Amino acid sequence: MITIIGNQKGGVGKSTLAVLAANYITIARKTKASIIDMDYQQSISQKFDKAKILENEEPYEVIPATLESFPVLYNVLNKYPDQAILVDLPGKLDDDGLLPVFEAADLVICPFAYDEFTYQSTVLFTVVLKRINPRIEVVFVPNRIKTNARFDIMGEVDAQLRRLGTITARIPDRVDFQRITTFHTPVSLIPIIYPVFEEIFAERLWKK
Repeated sequence: MITIIGNQKGGVGKSTLAVLAANYITIARKTKASIIDMDYQQSISQKFDKAKILENEEPYEVIPATLESFPVLYNVLNKYPDQAILVDLPGKLDDDGLLPVFEAADLVICPFAYDEFTYQSTVLFTVVLKRINPRIEVVFVPNRIKTNARFDIMGEVDAQLRRLGTITARIPDRVDFQRITTFHTPVSLIPIIYPVFEEIFAERLWKK
């Protein structure tokens, strides 16, 4: 299954969420996974390379890539249907190289925050994506949510986004997120993160 993690709005935590998802799938669920790091900053690849110096065996592979290289990667990775492929997208929509990625994906995880600009960017990203790939499932993840966020705005945003996909439980803003690696999720985050990924992946990756 190919899952893209994306939103054209930066700063919503998509790269962090991609690492957490891969940690959950491989470490908690003992399922093979790979991350294709297409973000321009390549932050996951850098984190992965640093962690390899200190650790022994990598729990999954992180592949730095460009949009142009995706079709070749897809042909290779598609030969392993039992593997979860997570794609950390670049944060923009004006590149034709995104079309093959959108068309190939089965699921999109779209992190967002409760502010007007992020909401508008999230809706635009989702509308464009669904026009290109009408069959794709969309899961919105309220991420890095501040304790002072207004509940009335949350309700309004949730109601609008549910017209386009499903919404998971909210992930609060925690300093512990700065301590994650491609080998480890801090224990303090597990009660927060794992239920969200269980909701997203349990019926899709591990159907009975």
